[in-house]
Formats: sequence, C-alpha cells, structure tokens
Amino acid sequence: MKTGIYKNLSNQDYRQSDGISKSQLDLIRKSPALFLWSVNAPYDEDKKEALDIGTAFHSLILEPDNFKNEFVVMPDDINRRTKEGKQAYEEFLNTSKEKIVLSAEDNKKLLLMRESLFSHPHAKWLIEAEGDPEISIFWNEETTGELAKCRPDKLISEHSCIVDLKTTGDIERIEKSFFNYRYHVQDAWYTKGYETAYNDKLSSFIFLVVSTKLNCGRYPVRLFELAQEVKEIGRTEYLEDIATYHECRASNDWAAIETIKLPYYME
Repeated sequence: MKTGIYKNLSNQDYRQSDGISKSQLDLIRKSPALFLWSVNAPYDEDKKEALDIGTAFHSLILEPDNFKNEFVVMPDDINRRTKEGKQAYEEFLNTSKEKIVLSAEDNKKLLLMRESLFSHPHAKWLIEAEGDPEISIFWNEETTGELAKCRPDKLISEHSCIVDLKTTGDIERIEKSFFNYRYHVQDAWYTKGYETAYNDKLSSFIFLVVSTKLNCGRYPVRLFELAQEVKEIGRTEYLEDIATYHECRASNDWAAIETIKLPYYME
C-alpha cells in the first residue's frame, strides 16, 4: 500500500492492507508475539458474525447505507417455539444470508441510542457536518520509516477536526476506559497520521461517547477532548511501541512472555 489518503477503501481492505495500526501497537505493548498471532490466527467465521452493539451503532451512525446492507432485523412476530414459526425463521435466514441478524429489541435499542445522540446539539452537529467518514490514511512513521495507518471515524476537513465515535457500558467511568483502551495513544497516532498526510495541523480530536446502558430511561451522550499532557503521554507511548515493532522486524525476534507484576493493592 502506498502512502496517502484513501476515501473509498473498505474496512476489510484496510484491515488486510500493509501498515501497522494503533490496535496492533496495543498488542506490541503487551507482547510483540501477539502481533504475529493476530496476523496468523484463524477466525471462527460463525462467531465472527455475532452481533456487537458497538459495531452496529458505529455503522448505523457513520455509514447508514452500509448498515442496511450488513444488518437485518428479525420480525418480532416469529414464534420459534411453533412449527410454523420455525419454518418462518428458516425462510427469514435464507433470505438474509451474509447479513447480521438484529433482534427487534436490539434494533429498538440502536434506534433509541441514535435518537439520543441527535438530541445532543453538539454531537448532532459533529455527525451532520460535511466531512469524510471512514477515510484511510497511510504514512511512513518518521522515527523508524515503518508504514503506518489509521482510519478516523470522521474527518471534518473544514475545521481540521477528527471525530471518534465510542460506545461504553459505563459512561460514568469513561476516564478509566480511556487509559485501559489507550485512547490517548489513538489520539496521538491519528493526529500524527493526519498531520503527515495532509501537511496541516489538526485542530481538535473529539471523542463522541454514547452509553449502551440506560440512565434514568435514556442513553447518555458526552463529548471529550484530551488534555495536552495526556496527548503527550500518548505520543511517548506510541513512539516506544513503534520502536519495539521496528526492532522486532529487524531481528525477527518477537518476545512472547509477559511478566505479571504485583498489583498495587498487594504492595
């Protein structure tokens, strides 16, 4: 894959393309051998099609046309305990091949989450603003020369702004999730990719977070930006990770054993 900006690259093609991504840097951080495992380990194709609410919501909001092609809602009047219901269910599955089946309950949840998002004025603007969803960026990382890649959820070019849509089961503890999932590294990595590819300074990286759990009957929506010192920590970490990756490729020595340290509550 050549360096540059690709606006029509499918998610599958992006994942299969050369270049190291932030999620792969996460594996390098844990154990370099996990990177090779992630590349070579087989998928259970049946389980791969199981519903993930976060993925479905992401598609519904950012790529509604693709959502219609990838998901289908099972009629709620099919009673699978009866002979007729079982037959109707089989006919439904036969006409819905290669699509992920949503229950009526899951579909209702997704639609309520969407309406909740659009009830937040700033979140609504971020989604409706003119921009490019799911663009793919490839660049040569400056300290190692390694091919790097990222795929921002949405880029609002007019404002030099990246929007990243997240779902969470506990929005009141989202700060902990930011560090558990290394969103600070994502911020720094995507920022570098954008600034390298566009030769422009990124003005803002906004995390749009929607809860998958009800709070007083509604699905909360919040917007976050990272403090500059947190962004710098993210940059430091990705530089360490890409250096490790570069060294492993050069030596073909992929460390595998992880060390379990004494937890803080036992010190």
